[in-house]
Amino acid sequence: MNVPSIRYKRHRFPASIIAHAVWLYYRFPLSLRHIEELLLEGGIRVSYETVRQWTRKFGSEYARRIRRKPPSSQDIWYLDEAAVSINGKRHWL
Repeated sequence: MNVPSIRYKRHRFPASIIAHAVWLYYRFPLSLRHIEELLLEGGIRVSYETVRQWTRKFGSEYARRIRRKPPSSQDIWYLDEAAVSINGKRHWL
């Protein structure tokens, strides 16, 4: 199945900057103004309103693609702790 790519035509910023801003918004509990400040620290001058428009336009497509991605054998999961019940008593590993 061939998935069409996201169109970034008629946008002032490159696709990598738009994708990074949208990813920051949906991945971390940051406000639009925080993302504006983070991008400004990297030398990218963009308003919070522009970030809001990007998240409205591209956010649902990014989320859909992430949900549709099947688990891979190359995915790595690190287990921090686990609970095991032995004779009804819970033990932490």
